[in-house]
Amino acid sequence: MTKLIKTTEYKDFIQTVKSKIQSSQIKAAVRVNVEFLQLYWELGKDIVKKQQKTTWGEGFIEQVSNDLQEAFPAMKGFSTTNIKYMKNWYLFFSNSPQVVDESEKDKIRQQVTPQIFQIPWGHNREIITKCKKHDEALFYVNQTIANNWSRAVLVHQIESDLFSRKGKALSNFETTLPAPQSDLAKQILKDPYVFDFLDLQTKHDERELENALIDHVAKFLLELGNGFSYIGRQYKIVVDGDEFSIDLLFYHVILHCFVVVELKTVKFVPEFAGKLNFYVTAIDEQVKSKPDNPTIGMLICKSKNNTVVEYAIKDINKPIGVSEYILTKNLPPNLQSAFPTIEEIEAGLEKTK
Repeated sequence: MTKLIKTTEYKDFIQTVKSKIQSSQIKAAVRVNVEFLQLYWELGKDIVKKQQKTTWGEGFIEQVSNDLQEAFPAMKGFSTTNIKYMKNWYLFFSNSPQVVDESEKDKIRQQVTPQIFQIPWGHNREIITKCKKHDEALFYVNQTIANNWSRAVLVHQIESDLFSRKGKALSNFETTLPAPQSDLAKQILKDPYVFDFLDLQTKHDERELENALIDHVAKFLLELGNGFSYIGRQYKIVVDGDEFSIDLLFYHVILHCFVVVELKTVKFVPEFAGKLNFYVTAIDEQVKSKPDNPTIGMLICKSKNNTVVEYAIKDINKPIGVSEYILTKNLPPNLQSAFPTIEEIEAGLEKTK
């Protein structure tokens, strides 16, 4: 590295980078995030290309960091660690392992880069650190844009594996809703739902689960996803003099429809679908207005046999989806360490008493 600093090639390289930064500083007053991200992308690309053509190695990045911090002392973001992130960020999004042809790679880069420039740098760092697959990373980029997630929310969604859960619930939407409503409705459901924010004992009934969800309604709405607006719990309907109570009622502002949610702390049985179908019909008849789209029913249960669910909802004429829920202690092993166990929660409560 001592010889590298004195080489003409390196001096030309660092001068080019400095010029790009100075140019970016002028534009950043108007478009701070986009301009800096484009700068980071270009710096990452330049470093990758230089390291491919030279034998400078990793010490090269440390030298670039020192020179840039000396030249731009008022600017943050040029630490060795952050520049390595720039390099990895460029490599992650500019290379898809499924694509070999360079022309196809160029198309992918053109599609990807406008998206990743729309979210903050901190979000980009979390995504490339926590995601392994290209399509998974793009999913979280697009969801961040669509839902305006904070970094904390983004991390929570990645750690709870939203990518694998979103749109995976069993439903009869394709036969009961017109396109594209059916596709949109399918995407609002997850399987399973992760209720990691609930302080519940191992054995609990529907009312305890419902109470806990409403006590944490903001976190519950976050887990349900974008567009859900809470209407009420134990929502009363009267059919020919007989009174019934719906566990939870929501309105989905994107789908423009009511959503009936029934909670079951036991394994799914076919009778649950019939009862949910009844509630959906009642909301359609008594609450839904003419501009609203058909009401959707969601059954969230402790566990299910997928074949039994498919049989139960196949010939029902109202749109119904069925999902499971899991509590912290039931999370996959790689996620369990991120949350306290039921025993830890109980111990904490006992200590408080």
